[in-house]
Amino acid sequence: MKIAIVQHDIPSSNFFNNMDRLDPLLNQQPGADMYVLPETFATGFMAEGYVGGVGAPAHFMLQWMAYQAMLHNAAIVGSVAKKDTEGLLRNRLIFMHPDGKYDYYDKRHLFTYAGETKDYVPGDRRVVVEWGGVRFLLQVCYDLRFPVFSRSRGDYDAIIYVANWPEQRQDAWQTLLKARAIENQCYVIGVNRVGSDAACKYIGGSVVIDAYGRTIAQCADGEEGIATVELDMEQLQRFRKKFPVLDDADEFNVL
Repeated sequence: MKIAIVQHDIPSSNFFNNMDRLDPLLNQQPGADMYVLPETFATGFMAEGYVGGVGAPAHFMLQWMAYQAMLHNAAIVGSVAKKDTEGLLRNRLIFMHPDGKYDYYDKRHLFTYAGETKDYVPGDRRVVVEWGGVRFLLQVCYDLRFPVFSRSRGDYDAIIYVANWPEQRQDAWQTLLKARAIENQCYVIGVNRVGSDAACKYIGGSVVIDAYGRTIAQCADGEEGIATVELDMEQLQRFRKKFPVLDDADEFNVL
């Protein structure tokens, strides 16, 4: 399973321009099985105009994701602001398949500190998607701070975190990604943006971490870029069998 992490700048609300900017980045690394983009990859987080009229941009974003998935014969993963069937606004992580069908996860932990709860409603489903023989738990940004919700039940091999995580809390981003990998004996794929908006500066720190907590792929801080890595599932299973930490985990239920 070849994973590509895509780290890019996101000028606020200019969704057509942002999608166009991603084309050459994706083309730098052809042949990946999955391309993972940041949270709100086409609009930026809580940007001006982000909420108003969100239906049309979301439609175009999903069309673009479907086209790229078909073009690259790969999964495309990233979050968009999208209204559900009841008209409620969600921060929705889309897992687009090459055939145009998609799975999705609605961000559960909304970032109250930045006002996300004023416009959005939280999700209530824990979502695992299987792709290419690998099981992925889908998570968005602030979810990273809540380990109980992402605790392994033996039902996934990797966690995907897409984010708009600011520079001033970069140490927390790096530390928590490693913690999630180590405590759940899984790969962790963390993709963050670069650039700035009206509130924050972002330097990226996009990485793939293995179950030992080692960084096995990364993008350069502060720069747009793409990095790839092969996930070794046989090695992961050998490690879990040799050192079965999760067998001693506490029993609990969430949702």
